[in-house]
Amino acid sequence: MAANDASANGHDAAASAWRPPTDEESATYRHQSTLPKLPIPSLEETCGRFLASVKALQTPEDQQRTERHVAEFLASDGPRLHAQLLEYEKDKASFIEDFWYEAYLNHRSSVVLNVNPFFVLEDDPTPSRNHQLSRVASLVLGALKFVNALRRGTLEPDMWRGDMALCMHQYKRLFGCARVPSAGADDVMVDELSKHVVVVCRNQFYWFDVIWEDGVTAITERELLANLKAIHEDARKADDVEAASNAVGVLTTERRAKWASLRAKLQAANKDTLAVIDRALFLVCLDTTSPPDAAAFAATALHGTYSITKDGVQTGTCMNRWYDKLQLIVCENGVAGCNFEHAFVDGHTVLRFVSDVFTDTIIRFAQTIRAGNYAFLEASYRAPQLSPADSPDRPRVQPHKLEWTLDRELQEGIKFAEAQLTDLMLQNEVKVLEFTAFGKLFITQHNMSPDAFVQMAFVAAYYFQYGSAPCIYEPVLTKRFLHGRTEAARAMTSDALEFVETFFSEKTPLEKIGSLRKAISTHVSNVRDCAAGKGPERHLYALECLWQHEKAADGTKPTPALFADDAWRKLNHSVLSTSNCGNPSLRLFGFGPVVPDGFGIGYIIKDEGIQFCASSRHRQTERYLKNLESYLLRVQDLLMHEEEIRFPHSTAAKKKAVQASFKGYGFFDDGGQPTEVKALASIGAVGKPLM
Repeated sequence: MAANDASANGHDAAASAWRPPTDEESATYRHQSTLPKLPIPSLEETCGRFLASVKALQTPEDQQRTERHVAEFLASDGPRLHAQLLEYEKDKASFIEDFWYEAYLNHRSSVVLNVNPFFVLEDDPTPSRNHQLSRVASLVLGALKFVNALRRGTLEPDMWRGDMALCMHQYKRLFGCARVPSAGADDVMVDELSKHVVVVCRNQFYWFDVIWEDGVTAITERELLANLKAIHEDARKADDVEAASNAVGVLTTERRAKWASLRAKLQAANKDTLAVIDRALFLVCLDTTSPPDAAAFAATALHGTYSITKDGVQTGTCMNRWYDKLQLIVCENGVAGCNFEHAFVDGHTVLRFVSDVFTDTIIRFAQTIRAGNYAFLEASYRAPQLSPADSPDRPRVQPHKLEWTLDRELQEGIKFAEAQLTDLMLQNEVKVLEFTAFGKLFITQHNMSPDAFVQMAFVAAYYFQYGSAPCIYEPVLTKRFLHGRTEAARAMTSDALEFVETFFSEKTPLEKIGSLRKAISTHVSNVRDCAAGKGPERHLYALECLWQHEKAADGTKPTPALFADDAWRKLNHSVLSTSNCGNPSLRLFGFGPVVPDGFGIGYIIKDEGIQFCASSRHRQTERYLKNLESYLLRVQDLLMHEEEIRFPHSTAAKKKAVQASFKGYGFFDDGGQPTEVKALASIGAVGKPLM
């Protein structure tokens, strides 16, 4: 026997005897046992913060009415529900966790545009990899290194600013996880020992193994590329009609109850095929388009493209998806991104994954320039362990095509789902602003929080366009707590309202800057409170969920005064739903609007620029972004002259004026638990071999 065959057989035995490390044994989860639980604030504190959150959205008369209803709530239903929550929380990792899962899994509309967010990555630093198949092979290899480190417990835990441990629980639902539709609340399926990936190209599905159960890679980059080429060539054999009529993935875009009904019919003759998709580590979508600009990149990652032939056949990439899972999407011109199911993971978790994968590509590029030991994911990565072809335990690394048995009802279901999806896409628009005049460095030089600065920009642009104060939402991470997710921060405070009224008035530049600084300071304080578990909305939402459970048992129970008040409805109608989620690995981040008359805005604050991706149901999105840009340039001008205005004869003001003429270059410088996973049987040889 050859030496490498003997080594491979040794790995066969080792992999079969391997077990995943416990949380106590895993370096990845080493801080979990010491993380505090998310605190439940006092009811009085929460109600006080609630009143402050809605004040800017109300008239004085509305404020008085809400204050009366809050007082009534504190005197009646509130203390009883709060006591129930304190008791409920005793045997939970987090008081909000299950209620938050319910909120996502009870969502009955399509997850497209309504739930799933997306990322678009920067280009690969290796020029030869900025082509579709080579880019996919590179990204998948990096992803497998990440899976390896996570599965073997060597992935370093997330830390906040270097010294505060964050909860890692969400990573257990990142790979091998699928949302499963149901007539009521959806379910989740997880295969924690998944070994394969699924590739979808021209709406046709393929799969092959990529790792051993212990996370060690079972395939080389060259083999990955060969598999992808074989899949690409096979997928091109189908004509447009065949590709469209077998686009089973489009069913995942249906309303959830409809998809549940169709899936039950699909399951009858395609049980093993569905299992292959559900249990895959993740999906890879090979798209047949080359988006020409940033807005097209964003639309591709959010919902795919729309293209109808003269015969009425959909040939766009909108059907080349499976929205119930994590998906890597790569276009023919190498543009790459991901679209992810949001019920069990937040953007911060997926951002860590894609950032580590992108960093791995940079390190591999650096190694082509200068040899050296660049330790990153490589620290725990082991080169592919290949077993001999006749080994019964050899992973099936050759691609297999999944074939569907579809009756007339399912074929019609695919046809109608595509029509519904196309309607949804055409009812929405996605626009991008890549702002390059300044970024984080300029904002921090003026002693302002970059995130709070951008939040005030959103409020100001909306106020300028519509003349009213919007309800604006920003999620704040609470992952410093066990099983933490997010808390809602609201930038539309009384100080923010005073700021926009001042800014668009005849008041002096110093008054405008002063009111901006005051509004930013208030938002920074609110965000800190939210991150510390002191925000009001998750607490109140948990109380409302407890009341809803009571109402389900006794329909005669009246609605508690606070939840019946119009202020609670206003606070839960986020016209501007925003999220800051980015780092140098991302070009774009975004999602759909959360209310019919709203905007969904993802933004990335970089050192020298800010990327904005905004979507709406054709609510003048481009005009809003132009107003946002105009506001940012006006504020830049005010800030660049602030010191000169305050101290017109100072040396510093003169120096600043000279620096401004050099566009910011400092020539004179002085130097921010779902259900238990059950054991699953191994997958048999499903599908037709391609090689």
